Amino acid sequence: MSMTDSGTEIVPTDRSLLIVEDDLSFGQRLARAMECRGFTVTTAETVADGLRQVDNVAPAFAVVDMRLADGNGLDVISALKKRRADARGIILTGYGNIVTAVTAVTLGAVDYLSKPVDADDVIATLLAPDRGVIEPPENPMSADRVRWEHIQRIYELCGRNVSETARRLGMHRRTLQRILAKRAPK
Repeated sequence: MSMTDSGTEIVPTDRSLLIVEDDLSFGQRLARAMECRGFTVTTAETVADGLRQVDNVAPAFAVVDMRLADGNGLDVISALKKRRADARGIILTGYGNIVTAVTAVTLGAVDYLSKPVDADDVIATLLAPDRGVIEPPENPMSADRVRWEHIQRIYELCGRNVSETARRLGMHRRTLQRILAKRAPK
């Protein structure tokens, strides 16, 4: 890990980013948002693909889902830190707990964020100069947006089946259809 004389961690200057995410719609949205903010993005959907990407060209940054179909995203973070000491990675999950957060940071992640997450929060976390307390976002996602993101995620996981999504969310099918027909809240 590169440090300055004052002991703070140096943030890599290149903007290569690996996103390892098995939720395709979320991963694509995050990749587009990060590209629009100046990152060169590579994506993977599994731990195996993520490890291959790290072996090919270790990126400066990584955003990795915790639970993937073929294993644990922490393996990608650990491999990245071994290959490139100055790399900065964060773990994303919908199932947060303290033990996992501590493990993620111990293995080299700079932070642990709960889904849904916004691209500005990801960037603020990745580019934070040290591991100190990160300031709360200036414009956090609204509760309506968090709810909308959650509904969209469950809808995708249910294969875009409205009836199954409504059943799993415990809501009326027509209510869900009205929500899905609207644009995303700010």
